[in-house]
Amino acid sequence: MTSAELELALPATTLAARAWGDAGAPPLLALHGWLDNAASFDALAPRLAARYRVIALDLPGHGRSAHLPAGAHYHFVDYVEIARAAADALGLDRFRLLGHSLGAGVASLLAAAVPARIERLALIEGLGPIADDPAHTLARFRDAIARRRGAEDKRARVFANVEEAVQARVRAGGLDAAQARPIVERGLKAVAGGHTWSSDPRLTLPSPLRIEETQLRRLLAGIAAPTLLLLADPITPYLPTATMDARAACVAAIRVQRMAGGHHLHLERPQAVAEALLPFLA
Repeated sequence: MTSAELELALPATTLAARAWGDAGAPPLLALHGWLDNAASFDALAPRLAARYRVIALDLPGHGRSAHLPAGAHYHFVDYVEIARAAADALGLDRFRLLGHSLGAGVASLLAAAVPARIERLALIEGLGPIADDPAHTLARFRDAIARRRGAEDKRARVFANVEEAVQARVRAGGLDAAQARPIVERGLKAVAGGHTWSSDPRLTLPSPLRIEETQLRRLLAGIAAPTLLLLADPITPYLPTATMDARAACVAAIRVQRMAGGHHLHLERPQAVAEALLPFLA
């Protein structure tokens, strides 16, 4: 199935997006993970597009979307506002919402912020963002502030060809070459001597402040939409079972389903993920 490229002019920035399915079908807004892009849904979206208009965003600084201006930095709460503004630009008054990893965290808080607009919430490997451990707050804050100096001058790695970039993504872990290729191809730009990542290097900087776990759970309690959370088996180390169970207990209408596979379930097992999502989204 072919996809269409979209460009969304928002008040704060410009986003790129990829869409599948009939424009008149019920909308499903999809949000990708950290350092991924809209192409992470290339395997899953066609399996959903017979029933839905799947619109996958490139979040700011990712894929083909614009970078933030010089001197600005990427804060989690701003992603929530960007996703809401994207829904506004698309004319989505009420819609289904899908997120993976970082995108699942953003989707969770968007659903809590505007509950009347979200019909169904589908999450893959994430329910809320990574929260703060108060014991490390000061050290993390100092380190993050120190590392911001000179971050915009960081030289990007240049790959001789696309295949070299694919292999670098494979070595980073979690995906094989076939699974990584769509994300890599969308996430590259041509430069002298080859290709480099199009993503903003500032995305790799640590956040000075994270939301604390008890605060996060109060926000998750604001999710009103029926919710499906798909988690990998074996578990992802930074999504421990006790934490995810405690967060899920805050959501009134949630079902948690574990599925054999790794963190990128929707790339590794797109058919199985689609079979879990379709009856839920309906």
